[in-house]
Amino acid sequence: MRLGIKFFFAASIALALVAARGAHATPQEDLDKVLRRLDAAAAGFRSTSADFEFVTVQTDPVYDKDTQKGTVYYKRSGKSFQMAAHIRTEASGDGKDKPVPKDLLYSGGKVTLYEELTDEVHVRDAAKFESYLVLGFGASGRELSDKWEIKYLGAETITDGKTAVATEKLELVAKDPDVRKLIPKVTIWVDPARAVSLKQVFDMGQGQSRSCYYSNIKLNPAIPESEFIIKTDSQTKIVK
Repeated sequence: MRLGIKFFFAASIALALVAARGAHATPQEDLDKVLRRLDAAAAGFRSTSADFEFVTVQTDPVYDKDTQKGTVYYKRSGKSFQMAAHIRTEASGDGKDKPVPKDLLYSGGKVTLYEELTDEVHVRDAAKFESYLVLGFGASGRELSDKWEIKYLGAETITDGKTAVATEKLELVAKDPDVRKLIPKVTIWVDPARAVSLKQVFDMGQGQSRSCYYSNIKLNPAIPESEFIIKTDSQTKIVK
């Protein structure tokens, strides 16, 4: 009788453990769920606008910190993607914001940077780096999986300006060795319901990192084409 009771309790405990294991999804199952939600949200994504704060920190060989603030726009139509970041202030050294108007555009595989204070335009081919420009802004789960090795780091609630938002934290390592050489690792906090990022941290190696914070995010607003055009004149210097 005692052996029967012991066996009954042992079997009950074993069943309970199996049930407990089944109740908790594995990290891969959690990741697959996030990617499916991104697929669904990306299907309805056309554009977004947001305020941003980019904080670049260098620790080697000496500590330095640079903060840029402004407004960013993203637009997608099929496989076509455009981005415009209008930088308005910059703070470094004394930490005080100073007007430093710059426009950073990406379209047609090229990055264009216009620096108003020097009236210079810098143009660079960057098609293979599009995958990190589009990170978390309309990118589907399939697109992320095609370009990145993805590790699920769990759910985390962070603030979008004034509102608490449930996000999923993902660690990304580029499959392309050229991209990986430039950016060894990226961590994003993505809202899978909208296919937008609230925070991104780029590990650029050699003691340098950039943290990007997005707030006042608006989904599918009408964005004028003028936001993606740099206005120059005959005096503007073009640097390729």
